[in-house]
Amino acid sequence: MAGPLSEESRYQPISIDGFYDAIKHWDDRTGENAVPHYQLHQIEKIADNILLYQRDSGGWPTNKHPLRVVLDEERVVALENQNLADASFDNRNIYPQIQYLSEVYKQTGNVRYRDAALRGLRYTLDRQYPNGGWAHSPDRHERAYYRHITIADEVMPGVLGFLRKVAEGKPPFGYIDSKLRQRAASAVARGDALLLRLQVRIDGKPTGWAGQYHETSLEPVKGRAYELPGILAWETVPVLEYLMSIPNPSADVIAAVQGGSAWLESAKLSGFRIAKVDTAGQRFDYHAADYDLVVVEDEQAKPIWARFYDLKSSEPFLANRDGSKVYQLSAVDIERRTGYSWYGYWPERLLQERYPVWKQDNGL
Repeated sequence: MAGPLSEESRYQPISIDGFYDAIKHWDDRTGENAVPHYQLHQIEKIADNILLYQRDSGGWPTNKHPLRVVLDEERVVALENQNLADASFDNRNIYPQIQYLSEVYKQTGNVRYRDAALRGLRYTLDRQYPNGGWAHSPDRHERAYYRHITIADEVMPGVLGFLRKVAEGKPPFGYIDSKLRQRAASAVARGDALLLRLQVRIDGKPTGWAGQYHETSLEPVKGRAYELPGILAWETVPVLEYLMSIPNPSADVIAAVQGGSAWLESAKLSGFRIAKVDTAGQRFDYHAADYDLVVVEDEQAKPIWARFYDLKSSEPFLANRDGSKVYQLSAVDIERRTGYSWYGYWPERLLQERYPVWKQDNGL
C-alpha cells in the first residue's frame, strides 16, 4: 500500500466545484451515505471514474458522482452503457469533466486523460447547432426539450465560457493544438452572436433570457412541464456574468449587459421572505424533504426575485408538474414547492458588486 499511496500523495488536489450540481443531484436522488469516497488528492482514481462514465460519443450523462468508489457490479453496468446516446450538457455537465481530465493530464502526463478530454472537446464542438446554440441533450429525442437550445443550468454560458478558455489556451488547455483552438474560437463567435439575439425584449427594451428556445424558430419554449416559457432571473445571471467576462466588449455586448442588469433591478420583489417550516419527512422521486416552504410578509426583508417572469408583462409566476401556471407559492404542490427554487437572491451579488466593477473597468 505504501507505493500507491505515496504516488497519490505527490499530486495536488484539483477542485471539484464544477461537479457540485452533479453531486447534489446524485445525493438527492439516491440518499446514499454508506459508499466510500476518494480523497481530493486521489486525482487518478477520480479521473478513472470520469473515464468510466464517458460515452463512446465523447460526452457524458448527467449526475454521476465522481468521488464515489464504484462497486464492481456498478462498474460492469457502466462499461455496458458506454455506447448509449445519453450525453447531456444539463446540470453543468461535460465541460467540467474536460476541465478536470485536462488538469489531471497536466499533473500526471498520462495520455489517457488527455485523449478523453479531447474526445469531450470534439463532442462539444460537433454538437453546436449551425445557428450557434447548444441543446440540452443533443443525442436524445425522447422529449422535445432535449433538443431545444438551452440557457438553463448554464448550458450556453457554461459551454461558451469553457470554449473561450480553450480558444485562448488558458490553463490547463495549453496542450490543445492550434486547429482545435481555432475551432473553439469560431464556436464562441457564433455562440456569442446567438446569445445577444436571444435576449428577450418587451416593448423594444432588452430584459433577460428564457430558459430554453426552439432550435429553429428561436422562440422561448417550455422545458419540463413546470418550466413554462418565461424570462428567468436565475438563468439570466450566468449569461450576464459570461458577457461581462468578455474582454474589450463590443457595443452590442455592453448594451445587452446594461439592459439585462436594468431588467433584474426592475424585477426584484419586496415585502416578503421565504421561510422553512418543519414537517414530517417525505421522500419524492427526486428528493426528500422534512420541511415546507411558506411566504412570510416582512417589510424589512431584503429584495428577492422570482425565477420566472412573463414574456410580455414581466409578471412573476410559478407552475406545477401538470403545467398549470400559478401565482402563489402555496398553489404549488409540495413536491415542486420543496424540490425547485422558485424564489431566490441570485442577482444580488451581480447587481451590488460585479456589475458596478464591470462598468468602472469599461469606463461606463
